[in-house]
Formats: sequence, C-alpha cells, structure tokens
Amino acid sequence: MYDYLLHQKINAAFLKLKIGKDEADLSFYSRLIANTSVIKSLYDELYQHHSKAAVHFDGLINCLATAHKKRRIALKKRDTAKAEKGLWFLSNEITGMSLYVDNFCGNLTNLGDKLGYFKKLGVNFLHLMPLFESPAGESDGGYAVSDYSKVDARFGSLDNLKTVQQKMSEADMYLMIDIVLNHTSHQHEWAIKAKQGDKNYQDYFYMYDDRLIPDSFEKDMPDIFPETAPGNFTYIPECHKWVMTVFHNYQWDLNFGNPAVLVEMLDIILFYANLGIDVLRIDAPAFIWKQQGTTCQNLPKAHTILRLLKQCVQVASPGMALLGEAIVAPKEIMNYFGTGNFIAKECDFAYNATQMALQWDALATGDTRVMLAAQHELLKKPYGTSWITYTRCHDDIGLGYDDYMIQQASFDPYKHRKFIKDFYSGNVPGSPATGALFSVNPKTQDARISGTLASLCGLEKAIATNNEEEINTAINRIIVMQAFSFFIGGLPMLFYGDEVGYTNDYSYLSDPAKSYDNRWMHRPVIDWAKNNNIDIDGSIEQRIFSATHLLNSIRKKLPMLADCSNLTWLSPYNIHVAGFLRQLDDKRLYCFFNLKNEMCYVDWQTVKEKGNPPALLFDHWQQQEYVVGRDKEYLVIEPYSFCLLEAV
Repeated sequence: MYDYLLHQKINAAFLKLKIGKDEADLSFYSRLIANTSVIKSLYDELYQHHSKAAVHFDGLINCLATAHKKRRIALKKRDTAKAEKGLWFLSNEITGMSLYVDNFCGNLTNLGDKLGYFKKLGVNFLHLMPLFESPAGESDGGYAVSDYSKVDARFGSLDNLKTVQQKMSEADMYLMIDIVLNHTSHQHEWAIKAKQGDKNYQDYFYMYDDRLIPDSFEKDMPDIFPETAPGNFTYIPECHKWVMTVFHNYQWDLNFGNPAVLVEMLDIILFYANLGIDVLRIDAPAFIWKQQGTTCQNLPKAHTILRLLKQCVQVASPGMALLGEAIVAPKEIMNYFGTGNFIAKECDFAYNATQMALQWDALATGDTRVMLAAQHELLKKPYGTSWITYTRCHDDIGLGYDDYMIQQASFDPYKHRKFIKDFYSGNVPGSPATGALFSVNPKTQDARISGTLASLCGLEKAIATNNEEEINTAINRIIVMQAFSFFIGGLPMLFYGDEVGYTNDYSYLSDPAKSYDNRWMHRPVIDWAKNNNIDIDGSIEQRIFSATHLLNSIRKKLPMLADCSNLTWLSPYNIHVAGFLRQLDDKRLYCFFNLKNEMCYVDWQTVKEKGNPPALLFDHWQQQEYVVGRDKEYLVIEPYSFCLLEAV
C-alpha cells in the first residue's frame, strides 16, 4: 500500500545523503519504495507504543540509505550477479567449512594463504567463527563481543579481514561471519556507560534496581548453562543494579524492546554486509525478545524482529543471506523460515540440528526408525530456504527431538536418550566412542555430547590400540556420516579438522579460560604437519580427505542435489538403512546409507515405488553399475557404507 508520508521520508533521506540517480541508486530506490510499508508495519508491531518510535524509525530509514551509499560498486555488481542466478544459495555447487581462525592457522593473513587448501578439498564457502573483539578469559569463544566493528587483535585487523574477503571473492568463494544480536560483553562501550549510571545506555539492557522483576522472570526461564552459569541475572555493584545475563554473567542481554537497540544492531548488520559478507549467521535468535511469564525463547516478536531485519537487508544489501542459529525442536525450527505472509521471508538458512542429532542416534543404535519418525516435520521447510547440514560443529550435540519420535520406534524416551549419552561418553560396554557429556542438569540429568567426529566414530580408541580393523571401521563411520549430510539437501558444512580425522584435543584443559568447557575438545588446534599427510597415500588423513573431496565432487556435478525441496524418503525395507530420492525434472538419484556394522540387504522394490521404475542405476560412489532386480531380490550394502545411484 502506498504511503505518502513514508515516501517523503525516503526522499528526505536521499536528499540529505546526496544519493544520485545511477542504475544502482534507482534499483535501491525501487527496493526501498517497494518494501518500506512492510518494514513500517513490522516496526509498528514492535514499537508503535514507544515514546520515541517515530524518531528511531527515521533513524532506520537513514541507516538503510547510508548503508547503500557506502556499499562498494563491486558489491553492488555482486548483488546483481546473485540476483540473476535466482536463489543463489540453494546451489549444489557450494560446500562450506566452519573454523576458528586462530586454531586453524593463527591469523587472517595466514588464512588468506590457505585458500589453495580449501580449493583442493572442494570447499568454496567459509564460516569464520567469531572474529570481533572480546575480552580474554570472558569471551565465550568470541560470543561476548566488546566491539562489533573491531577485529580481535589475535586474528589481525579489519583490513586483514577485508583482504581475505577480497581474495575469496577473486577465487569465487563465499564468506559467512557471525552477528551476536542477543547480548554484548559487559566490557562493551554500552555496558561500560550503563555501569557508570548513564540511563540512556542502561535502557539498552534489562536492568533493575532490585530482585522483584528478575525473580518474576526467573520463575519461567530455564538455565542455559546450569553447571557453570546458573540463573539469568547478575548483580552489578558499580551501579547497584541487576542485569539479565541468560548465558554467562559477562554477557548482558540487549533489550530489543528499545527501538534504539534495533537501529544500532541494524547498523552493525549492514556494516558487515558492506564488508562483503555473503551469509550472516545470527547467533541465538530464539532469545532476542524477552517477556515476563514466558521462557523468553521463541517468542512471536523475536520472529517479528527477524522479519524486519530480513526486509531491511534485502533493501540495502540484497546479495546477503541470513542464517538463524536456532537450535530448537523440529516443529519450532520451521517458524524461523517464516510463517503466514512471511513464509520464506525470515531466515534464508537454519541449521538442521535435528537431522544431525538423529544421525548420531542412528549410528549408535544401528536403527533408523527414530530418524524416519522425524522426517515429516523436517520436510515442511518451505521452498526458497535451505538447511545448513552437518555432522559436527563448534557446539555440542543435543538430543532435542521429540519423545513421540522415539516412541514410534518402540523405545522408551528416557532410557533411549540415556543410552545415546552413555554410548558417546564411552559408558556402554563395547562402545567405540570417546566423547564427554556437556552441561549436565543435576535435576533432570539432561545433557549434551562433546567430541570430534572422529573420536565419536571410534577413531581415537582405534588409534590408541593400533587396531587396523577398527581404524578402517571408524573411517567408514566418518565417511558415511559425512555423506549423509552432503546429500540430504542443504548446504553441507564441514567442521575444520574433520576433513582429516582430528580426534579430541585435550590441550584446552591447561587453559583456565577454557578448561571448564569440554566443548573445546572438539575445537582442535591444527597441526599442519598432520594435515600435510593428505599427500601420503594410505595415511588416515589422506583416506578421509580424499573421500571428502570425492563427496564434494559428486555433489557438485549432480544438479538434482540443489535444494529445490526435492527430497522424498523411500520405504524403509531395512531398519538399518535410510534411503531417499533426490529428483529434478527427469534426473533421479537414489541414496542409501547403511548405519549398521553388518552387511544389509534392501529390496529392489524400494526404487520402483516412486514413478517410472528405473532399469539401470549407476553408483557414483563405487563407480559401479546395477541392473535393478526383481522384487524379493536385493541391493547389498556393505557395513557403514552407502550408494549414490543415478537412474540412467
């Protein structure tokens, strides 16, 4: 709907900033005119009753116009090139890796020199874990930001980051970084001013004179880290107030009920966009709106904020996609892609954390039934959005899938989860895994799992006993897990070190800033002498690296593996084998994964049930051709192996 007053605000912003009338300016003007009514409507959902709503909305419009004016010509051209591809981020030709720059190679300058390593692996998308300034000893791995515009000195400088981005762009690579929206470090300038008594900045946080309101909040808010950071408020002696600190006492939650905070954070988002960031990972979006009488998670207005930010980004930097890091239940995650009139208009990406955890469930039990019971929820992801698929990341493994999914597989939910936790922490006789439990809740015994991909798959134990057979089995487990995440649909994201089989790194125990958090065991410090073993035939590193490279190569040449919402699960003729079909036009790929340590048989009937039955199949993994047999004849799959069968 046309709004004359909004149009005048836009014109005033253009005049003030002396924005011209070249092609890029006219395109921006068109996007702004087309989207401002929606932006204003979303803004009003949040702030229409706020006394300074009008002033800060003017600030929002100026923020968009200023960001456009500052955007480099090269980035505007990149925006256009992405637009011409359509939904560029759905491509099967993008494979990612997530890494800590310091642990991976020391600093950003060294990272720029390592791009050949990623090319050799087939990775063309990097997620750099938090880069911006955070206090030593109170950084939460970089998620306690004290300056959103200053790269932490241990990584280098902002200019170094710009250089890496430029090199990656020239190499046709994509870059993702984090924005920590929910909270800042207590050493951030805003928090320092709040401690000094500045009422304006105290309103940037949830600060209270006594425990009355905090106690009201606490009745319904769970503890995120019950072992290391119980409670959700911290007393600040400098100003004699209580401040909300949901994660750690040095991370102050930002008050998005204040429109000034929204505009400040939008300005930072667009600053990152103008660095040339292709995907911005929004950390902990489930927490960004707080309301008494609730858990303060996944509230409707948190989604309103995300939709508003998405609208603003597509106006000022349309080539940048948004990832919502919401690690929530399967039904809840769908809301982060948008609902109602905003389907596929909220976050472009979400982590498929449910599928990741279900794969670990299936690997431990050798039974795919719990995994299959969840798929009806995961298939609800709307077209035009995508998953980040992965086997491991910097975080722990939570078992957040619903009880009914476990019950459908005829398991008791409590006993089943206990078995999974015991299996991966090495407390089940015969378990090959070397992991640890993280954040154990003493009341409920709920816990998550830490450990590298290789250690959880048994490689650490196998190497320790020098058991060649077990080493081979562990490598097979690693590759089948990676293959599953590569072909199930979405953008596969490797975690650094997994491509060469790093086992748990226990050096964190000697660092007081990390020793309390066993997740650091799966955040290794890279030994490049070990990584160079990828050039030694038959080494563990070479076997895992070359297999991962092959997975990349296969995925990139098969167009049906683009995320076109084209996943169909196949009938489970064998509970140890998961099978699905990826189809695009007349191209079909049947994928089967054996998650049991024994040879499995799949009735050929399973490939005949979906449309025109194929007569001949080519396995891209084994480079082998199969003639589809009659019913009651079988496809035979080796232990911890898989088939990628294209109809020919």
